[in-house]
Amino acid sequence: MEFRKSQTIYMQIADHICERILAGIIQEGERMESVREMASQTQVNPNTVMRTFSFLQEQEIIFNKRGIGYFVADDAAEKIKTMKREEFVKEYLPELFKMMQLLDIDFEELKRIYEQSKKAAAK
Repeated sequence: MEFRKSQTIYMQIADHICERILAGIIQEGERMESVREMASQTQVNPNTVMRTFSFLQEQEIIFNKRGIGYFVADDAAEKIKTMKREEFVKEYLPELFKMMQLLDIDFEELKRIYEQSKKAAAK
């Protein structure tokens, strides 16, 4: 995994896990990789992965079955979407709105650009 300096490593790993859940790569109810396996794959200290798992557990995205391991919650995808929407509204939209105003981009133009982007991604 390539890590960015702008965000803590444990949160980047959490984001990666969340993206995999949303994409259906990791299924709800599925057993997660162990802390050691995840640490080996991401090439980080197991304590960092444990911090990631603790965060995801606090968000009720994963849960621990003592002695068995961590599992993805049955409603994990919906919880992730809710969490990511709140993050998007608080952190990204204010900057987007500011730039739209500075560049005189209205919502109709933004919608047109968005639709073009969707078409390009579908190809």
